[in-house]
Amino acid sequence: MRLNKYISHNTKYSRREADRLIEGGDVKVNRVVVDNHGYIVESGDVVYVKGRLVKRSGDLTVIVYNKPKGVLVTKRDDRGRATIYHKLSGKFRHFIPIGRLDYASEGLLLLTNQPRVADILMRSNLERVYNIKIDRALTPSMERAMEEGLSLDDAREGGHSESGIKSMEFKPFINYRLRGESGRYTKLQVTISEGKNRELRRFFGHFGAKVLDLKRVGFGGIFLNNLPTGKTRYFTRREYQDLKKFIKESADDENIQSMGEAQGS
Repeated sequence: MRLNKYISHNTKYSRREADRLIEGGDVKVNRVVVDNHGYIVESGDVVYVKGRLVKRSGDLTVIVYNKPKGVLVTKRDDRGRATIYHKLSGKFRHFIPIGRLDYASEGLLLLTNQPRVADILMRSNLERVYNIKIDRALTPSMERAMEEGLSLDDAREGGHSESGIKSMEFKPFINYRLRGESGRYTKLQVTISEGKNRELRRFFGHFGAKVLDLKRVGFGGIFLNNLPTGKTRYFTRREYQDLKKFIKESADDENIQSMGEAQGS
């Protein structure tokens, strides 16, 4: 793992702050100052920041957090807005969010103390379930795109104004169902297998529809159920068992793929 990422994942510092610490000579690896952001931390390395030992995360821990609206999924915000780490207990300050929910979105957010687990889950095709409300009636073209997928050269509508992402591919939705409608709005529950940047807002923005409300209610078989807004809970024993099985299967798939690539080279 890169040094700046290692520091961010195991301390209160953000990735940007870790970069500044490294540049300032405040980081040592095995008692030697390292000023290279790209240094790869190996299993036997011992890292110090400002003379204090950076402890590696211990046993796997995963929490479910019901993120409120108006909170950013980041460690620091240059504009001083509230982040999830202002709201979470201090014991979770080094936990890594698994995916993102934008400032105006709410709902289920998983966090873990294990970077590898976070990476695997973020890259996975596990189902993400959302309750959304759009500001107009559902159209046949929207339904067709949900069923067949969509490719946009210009997917900026619905994206953040400062985002550099222009084009986007949308896979067919796994499922969608109508939850309510009137002449002015439509409520849907949609299930997708990706977690791209403001994906649903961009998707419906292409059809001139604005997403008024967006709440994630499920991720990989984990659901909010009755967890109150702003509260957390730990994974259950069964959820840990299912997660560890999924991680093992993912690792086995990666090993098989690596072997295939090696044999083909």
